Parts: sequence; structure tokens; C-alpha cells
Amino acid sequence: MFKITKLEVGNGVYYFKLDDILKSRNISINKVIRDTNTDFKVLKRMMTGELVRFDIFVVSRLCDYLGCSITDLIEYVPNKKQAS
Repeated sequence: MFKITKLEVGNGVYYFKLDDILKSRNISINKVIRDTNTDFKVLKRMMTGELVRFDIFVVSRLCDYLGCSITDLIEYVPNKKQAS
């Protein structure tokens, strides 16, 4: 079983699923680094949810490489609004 990284922000929750995708496909982070020319630190932040901002170029490169959509890598779930 894999662990999805969760980051709570004021308006909702981000789920980072890159680590799960790589593990389920048995792809090492080193292979992704070589094949996509992406910096280790950038990938690690994306796997741990320690991002300050999303780099759309990195996300698109990863989506192309993995044959997936952005929501397969990063999911955002807004908080439920309470009735006033």
C-alpha cells in the first residue's frame, strides 16, 4: 500500500500522488530525473508536498512522460462550505 502525501491549505487539501505512481509502475526517481531532465529537488518537493508553487512546465513534462493527466499527479479538494 502506498502513501499519498496530503497538504492542507486554508481553502482545502492538495493530494500529491507522484510517489504512488512511480511505485506502482516500478519507476525510480533517478530514471525520471534522467528521462525528463528534471531536478531531483523539484521532484522530491512534488512527492513530499513541500511545494511553494507549481511549475507548469515540470508538471506537463511529467504528465507526458507518465502518460497521465495533472489530476493523476495532483488533486485539489476544496473544503465543504458550511451553511450560513
